Amino acid sequence: MNLEWVIVGGGIHGVHIAARLLGQAKVEPEKIRIVDPGDRLLQTWRSCTQTTGMKYLRSPAVHQLDLSPWSLDRFAGHPKTRKPDLFAPPYDRPKLTLFNDHCNQVIETYNLQALHIQARATRCSVSCDGVRMSLSNDTDISAANVVLAIGMSEQPEWPSWAPKNDERIQHIFAKDFDGWPSVHHSVAVVGGGISAGQIALRLMHEGHDVHLVSRHCLREHQFDSDPGWLGPRFMKGFTNEPNMNRRRELIRSARHKGSVPPDVQVALQSAIRRNELKWHEGEVEKLDPNSSDGIQLVLATGALLKVERVLLATGFAAHRPGGALVDDLVEEASLPCATCGYPIVDHSLRWHPRIFVTGPLAELELGPSSRNISGARRAGDRLVEAALAEQNLDTAQI
Repeated sequence: MNLEWVIVGGGIHGVHIAARLLGQAKVEPEKIRIVDPGDRLLQTWRSCTQTTGMKYLRSPAVHQLDLSPWSLDRFAGHPKTRKPDLFAPPYDRPKLTLFNDHCNQVIETYNLQALHIQARATRCSVSCDGVRMSLSNDTDISAANVVLAIGMSEQPEWPSWAPKNDERIQHIFAKDFDGWPSVHHSVAVVGGGISAGQIALRLMHEGHDVHLVSRHCLREHQFDSDPGWLGPRFMKGFTNEPNMNRRRELIRSARHKGSVPPDVQVALQSAIRRNELKWHEGEVEKLDPNSSDGIQLVLATGALLKVERVLLATGFAAHRPGGALVDDLVEEASLPCATCGYPIVDHSLRWHPRIFVTGPLAELELGPSSRNISGARRAGDRLVEAALAEQNLDTAQI
């Protein structure tokens, strides 16, 4: 199969990039494919958001997967006749069900499901003519260009104190997570960010005895980085910084890691005041899975917490995503990387003349918002520009 574009990853970034290439760069559908092992596009997104019990997105309505930033607002119907609960203040944050329905429309509009190859990319090799890719279904495909739209979902952060062979202790973002208690249980949710807060609230509403354990106080931020990072206010200095180690430090300091938006903060604090949710501030130092009455957590404060189940909401490991596929590609093609291991790319997000990146892999170029829906849209701007420039070059050479 000879293609113009192959997108590795069928999540938020992969779906948006595909829509942009088809709708704006006018790439012919038969010349583009999305490689992802999920049964359907956006499968991991849907699974993770369903697990947390998310009701409304943290980001505003203009951050969605269609071409126009106003597409979701139009999809919701006229403001005077639409249901009143479709958006939440501030910033008109969409209801998850509305956002997902709109994603379905984007996929249907561009017939993206027909372009989905349900497989995992296992190996890439590059040449002057393009990229050859081996897939887990024992087929090979070739493309002039590849977009690595690989997220962090396959590398959940697992604390060293937590054993991995105990079914009572699970990470909420692990593949095939099935750790929900089926009967009334006492549950420790470990983590201090939005996912931990949402999980704790969900379990509380389902009638369980819930303990939220976080290393720090419950930090409140509307977004996971300042909106100034979406424009020149902060990005000008970031882009002008030639030192990639310094860019990494800017990203780390800009991210409000382990924070919750105001609505989740209000819900948590209210539940804590009513004693419907117990909050413990302190680092978990060790865990005793063989305690006489369940699992015992020992906190750095000296406190002991005994529960029947532990759910880890500790986010994702910070190392470069992509595993062996990206590791082998870096070595074979001598792709430039910063000290942190992440790609050093040009303005067009080009890591190699035939390889582009988006999502986490693009953050040394796009900054702290690179992983988000807004980052997907900004990556889409640059990839469309690159695709159109390539088409113009091909036309001029004819």
